[in-house]
Amino acid sequence: MYRMSVMTMMAPSSLSSKLDILKCCRMALIHDMAESLVGDITPVDGVDKEEKSRRETETMDYICTNLLGHFNRGLNGQDIRAIWQEYEDSETPESLFVHDIDKMELLLQLLEYERSHKCEIDLGQLTWVVDKIQSDEVKAWARQVLRERQQMWKEAGKTPDGKVRTEPNED
Repeated sequence: MYRMSVMTMMAPSSLSSKLDILKCCRMALIHDMAESLVGDITPVDGVDKEEKSRRETETMDYICTNLLGHFNRGLNGQDIRAIWQEYEDSETPESLFVHDIDKMELLLQLLEYERSHKCEIDLGQLTWVVDKIQSDEVKAWARQVLRERQQMWKEAGKTPDGKVRTEPNED
């Protein structure tokens, strides 16, 4: 969440001129707040999207009402809840950008993890997220990270095990 927030501050001017970057930073910090109590529910956990959404919504309501409800007369909790909902609804330019940054952060984690394990672990199955990135600027960044990953594997004298995407599909 922290790295995502920093990444939003580094948005190129072609994006930052169109976005409320402060809101994006806040959204990046807030978007996974429910996971502090619910846990990080992934597709392999066997929890369907509706149930995951119900648990996270209920948890955010608890955090924002019970834990933050008396702080600053509840205004901070209401603001946090609204920003979280905006992210979940994925309709505003800011929420779409933060979703792209979330995917970019996953790609960076993948690269760092493979690098730290000297290409003994292949996480290429996660590179599908690049096809879900919407902004041209973040797509270009994703292509750069994938080229860096490809070069890292080449320099290690290895080839990733599975079928691994090296460039995002062009829409």
